[in-house]
Amino acid sequence: MKLGLIAGNGRFPFLLLDAARASGNQVCVAAIKEETDAAINWRAENDSAITVHWLSLGELSKLIDTFQKEGVTKAVMAGQVKHKQIFSSIRPDWRLAKLLLNLRTRSTDMLLGAVAKVLGDEGIELISSTSFLEPLLAVEGILTDRAPDEEERKNIEYGLKVAASVAGFDIGQTVVVAAQACVAVEAMEGTDAAIERAGRLMESLEGDASTLERRLTVIKVAKPNQDMRFDVPVIGVPTIETMIRANASCLSVEAGRTLIFDRAALVERAREARIAIVATPRHTTTAV
Repeated sequence: MKLGLIAGNGRFPFLLLDAARASGNQVCVAAIKEETDAAINWRAENDSAITVHWLSLGELSKLIDTFQKEGVTKAVMAGQVKHKQIFSSIRPDWRLAKLLLNLRTRSTDMLLGAVAKVLGDEGIELISSTSFLEPLLAVEGILTDRAPDEEERKNIEYGLKVAASVAGFDIGQTVVVAAQACVAVEAMEGTDAAIERAGRLMESLEGDASTLERRLTVIKVAKPNQDMRFDVPVIGVPTIETMIRANASCLSVEAGRTLIFDRAALVERAREARIAIVATPRHTTTAV
């Protein structure tokens, strides 16, 4: 099978590419000029079963034509495309412009779901972005040698309710909590930027009289009806580095629906920084 790979930024596309090749698939990479690491070209230069085609955000017709010429009938999206890129930097071709005009809302899920339908109508099935990478999904339980303490467990319990509600509106998938108070909610800026913003807010609190404990807990969830074809929650070593800068001491992710990249390095860096990481079961939204 020749697999189509729509590659965003980060390491996700490279991990999926390696896993697909290890399974014996040829891969046609649609690399996004505004997002994809140029190192993807090196993979094609050293493997005749990989082809790379560069296109800009908004070139939906070119994407379809490329996959059809390459004989691609199944494709996968891997890697982030920044939300602000999707809704501000995009220059749609006629096909995408028509699609955008017919959207009820400008949410990421609505847009990508519509793109998936267009691809399907053209004979290209978009499959789960966790395909070939299921061993990287978080398993329920404590992932570090330090478990969350009582204060962090309270933050997680509260934060899960907030995060599930926010994710249900397709706003973001991460909230940052201190002393059962919501300090930051992820929106278009992305997870790392939301954590950094929370860190700056805590630093701005004057003196030692604040009623908020300074330690932050980060809670990341999948959407209630998460479409595993796109926008699957991901954490890696950069997540931990961002938490360290923000003085965050605990990370909660959703078991079975969060990809963990470079797990050994991530756990070791968390251990060094005394950060607790826990994978919780799927959360059902309830009143906060």
